Amino acid sequence: MIDQESFMADNLHEECGVFGVYDNGDGLDVSRLTYYGLYALQHRGQESCGIAVNNRSDDGNIQIIQYKDMGLVQEVFNELVLKELNGFAAVGHVRYTTAGASRRENAQPLVSRYQKGSFALAHNGNLVDIDRLRKNLEEQGAIFQTTNDSEIIAQLMAKERIRTGSMPLAMQKVMGEISGAYSLVIMTPHRMIAARDPQGFRPLCIGKIKNSWVFASETCALDAVGAEYVRDVDPGEIVVADNDGLHSYTEMCGNKSSLCIFEYIYFARPDSVIDGQSVHRARLNAGRFLAKESPADADVVIGVPDSGLDAALGYSYESGIPYGVGFIKNRYIGRTFIQPTQAEREAALRIKLNAMREAVARKRVIMVDDSIVRGTTCGRIVKLLRDAGAKEVHVRISSPPFLNPCYFGTDIDNRKNLIACRMSFEETQKKIGCDSLAYLSIDAMHKLVPGCRLGHCDACFTGNYPVYVPEEN
Repeated sequence: MIDQESFMADNLHEECGVFGVYDNGDGLDVSRLTYYGLYALQHRGQESCGIAVNNRSDDGNIQIIQYKDMGLVQEVFNELVLKELNGFAAVGHVRYTTAGASRRENAQPLVSRYQKGSFALAHNGNLVDIDRLRKNLEEQGAIFQTTNDSEIIAQLMAKERIRTGSMPLAMQKVMGEISGAYSLVIMTPHRMIAARDPQGFRPLCIGKIKNSWVFASETCALDAVGAEYVRDVDPGEIVVADNDGLHSYTEMCGNKSSLCIFEYIYFARPDSVIDGQSVHRARLNAGRFLAKESPADADVVIGVPDSGLDAALGYSYESGIPYGVGFIKNRYIGRTFIQPTQAEREAALRIKLNAMREAVARKRVIMVDDSIVRGTTCGRIVKLLRDAGAKEVHVRISSPPFLNPCYFGTDIDNRKNLIACRMSFEETQKKIGCDSLAYLSIDAMHKLVPGCRLGHCDACFTGNYPVYVPEEN
């Protein structure tokens, strides 16, 4: 068995998911819809979550009220909290830390109150060169309440809104000042704004419920609230929802797009569609390519939950080797980082990954996983299969080796901790303890979503960063 602490230490995490609802006269329960949307996006962040709503008081004034805390969506919100979050618009956020400490004050949405009023902001991604941006703002008198880079965007938005005539114009100005990954949902007293960075690193889509508008990181969240998918927000586009409908500003569009390829390999839910391409289909393709590039004589193909399952199925389809359920993952223990003592954390962190002895005993096994970061977890999973009686274990990875850190919202570590940078291929195979090891080729990775209209960022594999990044320490 593998405890969660060990399992999570060598698995990748994406920073967050965003969700927003603007009720255009349909009488929607926006806080509950946001709760359902965040539930569907829980895989994108498990450390903290929050919801902010536009509430209209009896005297007609509009104020933003919010609730956020550390923990999973079902841990933070209950019926009483949701009933208190009454409003006609809502924005929500789930977070995993890649920039800024794991503390309650860094939970989102961020609510900013300034000279022109107030707004709530939810951000998915990471900015680059945040130290310079933060220093410049502090020298101009800005006071920061958090350590995450999302507050830099909020500070810049407030500053530019004071100087310009509208929030969309302020957003355009800010987009010219910052670089990196940012899919944003911003709620003001009278409208909702969605924006995506000019490279389109992170996904963001638009849905509709009757006459009302929904924004989400993935289409699976639209499905969860019964919204009809309309389209994706284009890279560099600013979309505004208000009582007059939907408005698009495309002045910042036109750059070469660089959607993170790992959205298809790992991050997104398999039932999501990103920029017109099925995540499930992309992972099936990864498995098919693996089977062609790296065949093995075996009795069964299994996948490591969760993102390795579809790739394993694709490998099985292509190779003709039967697919089997090789592991059971315990899904019923909540987050435990908020436990007060290390002993309690360790006791609560025993979310187990258990091998199915009946599926692997006395068999030659092909084990498909999405990636190898530091190598520790993969080696322990191989040992699980050995202990369950597997005769051979052939590891197939549905992505190329990680050779470079990510600066755009993924916690891919610096090079000294990446096993592909520290060890040769032969050393990696020996450390993991498998009979054979193979990665998906870069050429095959570029073919996973052949119909995608966007280019992709593959810098963590190739070192080809689409924008300037700071030198690694």
